[in-house]
Amino acid sequence: MALMEEMFKGNLATGLVVGLGAVLLGPAIFQAMGRVLRPAAKAVVKTGLVFYRETLSEIGEMAGDLVAEAKAELEQDAHSDRERAPTT
Repeated sequence: MALMEEMFKGNLATGLVVGLGAVLLGPAIFQAMGRVLRPAAKAVVKTGLVFYRETLSEIGEMAGDLVAEAKAELEQDAHSDRERAPTT
């Protein structure tokens, strides 16, 4: 930050040249950065999607297993309750 302060401290021409350079070179620099960073950004998004898909399928399997276990326990409890009930 000190470099910027020194550049703009006393010389208006230096400030104008730096500003004009930023205006002229800014779009080219952003396009070059975009070409470099776009594949990296796509890779990050794809990795996130794969992770989400795998995590979601694991959670779905776990939930299905829990539901099946709960149903089996309820059926077992109902069956044992019928066996214990006194017959009259």
